[in-house]
Amino acid sequence: MDVEESRTQGQKKQNNVLPLWGNEKTMNLNSMILTNVLSSPYFKNELFQLKTYHEVVDEIYYKVDHLEPWEKGSRKTSGQVGMCGGVRGVGAGGIVSTSFCLLYKLFTLKLTRKQLNGLITHVDSPYIRALGFMFIRYCQPPAKLWEWMEPYLEDEEEIDPKAGGGCTMTVGQMVRSFLLKLEWYGTLFPRIPVPVQKDIEIKLRGKGLCDDHKRTAQDGWGEAEEFARRARGESPSRSRQDEEEDRQRKPRRSRSRSRDRDRDRERDKRRSRSRDRDRHSSRRQSKERRSHERRQDESRDRDRKKRRSRSRSPNRRSRDDDRKRRSRSRDRNREKRRSADREESRGKSSKEEKRSRERSRSR
Repeated sequence: MDVEESRTQGQKKQNNVLPLWGNEKTMNLNSMILTNVLSSPYFKNELFQLKTYHEVVDEIYYKVDHLEPWEKGSRKTSGQVGMCGGVRGVGAGGIVSTSFCLLYKLFTLKLTRKQLNGLITHVDSPYIRALGFMFIRYCQPPAKLWEWMEPYLEDEEEIDPKAGGGCTMTVGQMVRSFLLKLEWYGTLFPRIPVPVQKDIEIKLRGKGLCDDHKRTAQDGWGEAEEFARRARGESPSRSRQDEEEDRQRKPRRSRSRSRDRDRDRERDKRRSRSRDRDRHSSRRQSKERRSHERRQDESRDRDRKKRRSRSRSPNRRSRDDDRKRRSRSRDRNREKRRSADREESRGKSSKEEKRSRERSRSR
């Protein structure tokens, strides 16, 4: 008997162990959110002192009032586009919310299956239940998501996940959005494999719980209208009549639209032809103007060269003659001056000789 009791206890312990899916360190959270959680003073100081599961649940009851990853007004993503958008979680982080800090604190406690069931069935606060469902969405295998969330798809308890309020929904709608959508207020859940996602959508359609605004792009609008009519309680015969009327109206609209499109195309062609003609004419005119201007410039240059050649030839000759004459006159004047200087020097020397002779005689 003791051996059998020990075996049953061991099996219960194994069944109580909660397996984790994905990264066992990051909880599959966005890197920007995780770094802000680990560096936040609330997580490092206050949550570090909480050691038990019940203490963390009490903290959720008193501190959590929304389920967004960032506090209201602490992170602006209006100017970010593309890869820097808010959904990707890239860019400057803001003040991380207490809900995500407590969600990661639950991850560090290594919850058991019994504790997780206690979270999603808690009676005191819907936010305790919501963090339990978010824990399942982040950490549990995708194949087990339907098993966890199927009993709560039609839960009517109300919750407002938006920071500051204004987006009230039921817990069932929130759980369905976890199964059908990847985005959640500026962050992304782990991606569900395509076969598992298709299986979940088929099961939801079978229950008539696939919401219109949470459907995938592959589904048509007709099925969404059928689900809406079922919720309103309308008869299928009326829907068939509406479909027949729509079918009869569609070809008329299509013909009128095709005629309008043909008219628009003809107008566009005419406009393009007129524009091409205007362009060709303007190009021709510009070419003719350029050629005419070039010819005028060439003729002007020729006239200028001829005038210069005519004006330069006599002037050069006259200038050369004047220079020669001036040089000759200069040479003559120089010779005259030299001859006059010579005569003066000779006269001076003769006078001095006479004086010297007279002096010698008088002696």
